[in-house]
Amino acid sequence: MSTDLGMPMPPARPAPPFPPEVRARLEVDAKEVIGRYPQARSALLPLLHLVQAEEGYVTGTGIEFCADVLGLTTAEVTAVVTFYTMYRRRQGGDFQVGVCTNTLCAVMGGDEIFASLKDHLGIGNKETTADGVITLEHIECNAACDYAPVVMVNWEFFDDATPQSAKELVDDLRAGKAAVPTRGARLCTFRDTSRILAGFPDERPGAVDEGGAGGVPSLVGLRIANGTYTDAPPRATDTPARAAEGKAAAEAADQDGEQAP
Repeated sequence: MSTDLGMPMPPARPAPPFPPEVRARLEVDAKEVIGRYPQARSALLPLLHLVQAEEGYVTGTGIEFCADVLGLTTAEVTAVVTFYTMYRRRQGGDFQVGVCTNTLCAVMGGDEIFASLKDHLGIGNKETTADGVITLEHIECNAACDYAPVVMVNWEFFDDATPQSAKELVDDLRAGKAAVPTRGARLCTFRDTSRILAGFPDERPGAVDEGGAGGVPSLVGLRIANGTYTDAPPRATDTPARAAEGKAAAEAADQDGEQAP
C-alpha cells in the first residue's frame, strides 16, 4: 500500500520473500557488491538498484532483502528508497522518459515538451502507457543545462529537444525502433539500466565505448579560463559528431591547461 505521493505505508504483514532460486542468485550478486565497501551498509544504494533490476521497481520484498543482507532495519532502507527519485516505488515501463522542467530547461521549452508528451501519450506525471513501454516523469534537473531543453530516457541524454523530437522519440520506443542518445550508450531497458547502475558490467558489445567525451558546450567555461575561447561552439545533433567535437575540444583544453602558468 502507498499514499498518493508514492510513499510506502507500514505493511500489515512482512512482504513475501524472493523465491529460493532468485534469493540465491541475488545473494551472490549482493556479496560482490558489499565486498566493494569497507562498511556493508555503504552498499545500500547499489543493492537497491540490484533489486530494482529484478522486479522493475523496489518492492517490499526488495527492501526486506536489502535490510537482511546489510543488517539494517526495513525502516532504514525505506528511508533511503523514498529519498532518491531514481528508485521507483511502483511498476513502470521499459523506458523511463524524464523531461527536465527546472528553470533553464523550462525557459528553453521543457514545460512545452512535457505538456506535449502528456497529451501525445495520454498519461500524466509518473504514469505508464497501457502497453507498458513508457513511464513519463518530470525531472527537476537533468544536470545538462548546456544542452537545454533535455529529455532523458533511462538516464541517457537526448539533448536540444523539441516537442516534435520528443514525440518522435517515444513513438520509436513504442514501435521497438532503436533510439540513439545524443551522447552516451545506446538504450537498454530500465531493468538492465538498473543492473548497470548496481555496478555490474554492461555486456553489450561496444556499449562501453559509446559514451564519448564531454560535449563542446560543456567545455566552454574551461576554454574561457584557458583563454582559448573564440566563438560560440556548434551544437551537433548526432552522436559521432558530438563525440568528435568533444574529444577535440577536451584535448585542446587539456593542452592549453598544461601550458598555462
